[in-house]
Amino acid sequence: MRIPSINCKIEMFSSINPSEDPDKIKIAISNIFPYSTIKTENYSISAMSKELRSFEKIYEAIHNNRFQKVFGRNLEKNLADTTTWFYLNKQAAFVERIVICEQAEESPLGPIKVTLTSSNIDGIIDWIVFGN
Repeated sequence: MRIPSINCKIEMFSSINPSEDPDKIKIAISNIFPYSTIKTENYSISAMSKELRSFEKIYEAIHNNRFQKVFGRNLEKNLADTTTWFYLNKQAAFVERIVICEQAEESPLGPIKVTLTSSNIDGIIDWIVFGN
């Protein structure tokens, strides 16, 4: 896998339910995005990375499972100017599995929302979907 040198910002956000251990949500995020900085706030956890290599695990899962078209449609549907986003299942991320959700309700305890921002967002989507 060749990672393009495109400037980007990857942000992850998850609410913390009263029944959840915040440390487990941190683990879930760091399992999928190992090069991110994680912050805990009152009832939420956010993380950020400016390195596209943070997307390696998602890229590999999409290509190994041949989800490029589905994931590409999801990114295009949520595209606005220089930003796009998608949901990840929080419980699956905790066990290092990548499960993309089309709707927040598909993750019983709430999803991890991942937002990608770049002046070359189309280049990032092309890389993720087509490997260009």
